[in-house]
Amino acid sequence: MLLVLPALARAGDRPVILIDRPRESAFRAAVQRFAGKLPGGAGLADSLRRQILDALAFSGLFAAVPDAAFLGPVQSPPLESGAPDCPSWRQIDADALVQGELEGTAGRVRVEFRVLDVARGCTQLLHKRYEGAAGELRRVGKAIADDVVGAFTGQPGVADTEIAFISDRGGSREVYVMEADGQNLRAATHNGSINAFPDWSPDGSSIVYTSYRYRSRPWLFLLTRGRHSPGRILRKLAGVSALFRGVYDPSGDQLAVVGSVDGQTEIFRVAPSGRSLRRLTRNRFIDVSPSFSPDGRRIAFTSDRVGAPQIYVMQADGSDPHRISFDGGYNTSPAWSPGGRWIAYEARVNGQFDIWLIGPEGAPNLPLVTHPRSDEHPTWSPDGRMLAFSSTRRGTSDIYVLDLATRHVRRITDGGENSSPAWGPYRR
Repeated sequence: MLLVLPALARAGDRPVILIDRPRESAFRAAVQRFAGKLPGGAGLADSLRRQILDALAFSGLFAAVPDAAFLGPVQSPPLESGAPDCPSWRQIDADALVQGELEGTAGRVRVEFRVLDVARGCTQLLHKRYEGAAGELRRVGKAIADDVVGAFTGQPGVADTEIAFISDRGGSREVYVMEADGQNLRAATHNGSINAFPDWSPDGSSIVYTSYRYRSRPWLFLLTRGRHSPGRILRKLAGVSALFRGVYDPSGDQLAVVGSVDGQTEIFRVAPSGRSLRRLTRNRFIDVSPSFSPDGRRIAFTSDRVGAPQIYVMQADGSDPHRISFDGGYNTSPAWSPGGRWIAYEARVNGQFDIWLIGPEGAPNLPLVTHPRSDEHPTWSPDGRMLAFSSTRRGTSDIYVLDLATRHVRRITDGGENSSPAWGPYRR
């Protein structure tokens, strides 16, 4: 586990920027090779630097100043050496200067770094330290890059976050987890059954998912990080014969679950312990795909009560359900943005699905991701700057990440059929 100093406070919600063509990165970063104080330090320092630069590029906000442009050394000076030669960095149009030191013994590493604002006379924006196992150096690099993003924008980057998803690359549909850029992909379940719809707890410690491993019917199971997983949850819910999906509310104290009762598919609220069960919908139609607003007061969901699936919003207690999507005949899979301004959803257009955005009150409503092949299952990054989704644009289904500002789309999986991404929270 990484040990860190307190991070910068998060800024308020920023509006999503939609533009027609990608823009250049907003900032240029000069990242020096951290001074090494351990065996193999040069190699470790180069590896750490590469991770920082790659993670800054992943943010879509920073471009690296190439080494050939440096007027000063590539190697970082000791942090106690004082202020750098700021005019040299300003002359090569660097916005950010990142310097640091790397040291450690017995399989442990300690990284200390600072972030300087070159345009403001190399004002120090951040001075921070990470400590952890040597094998966590990749994570350290991503965490540093996220801190650089936060220092310049007020909102940390998301390179050091994870995405859960479903893949059949091992032969059966299992839950997998990977870092946000597709690195460090690994299977989280190995049960050989059909698994679906992973969702993270707000603190990132657990994943709730659907599995058919119990008596070949859908039920909810729980994975927990770093300790024994409890397996099947909500074992005794009065009148509920199957559970198709579960999502956490922002507090982590409640789940919205989709269950079968009396032959109807309805939405309930319940504590993960199974207590305080409350039925939120009650009709002969299909109500599915709940998604909480960031404040936990409302739930977006899909219902076919007008004859075909459409997006609805209700209060978290089930009151005041009302339809918000009126464009198109088939809309589903709502996902509320972290800032609350948007709900992303799937819209069927000309036989395939596109990703659209709609305001919680029903306007505006506009296409975000369009392609001749289907794009499905939108999920937001915790900073609201990016959106992951699954797409069949290469024939097989893969997970893609969209930068909402630049409209740049990158594929982050390869191999098998990959679907149902769920972007996790900031790691703690």
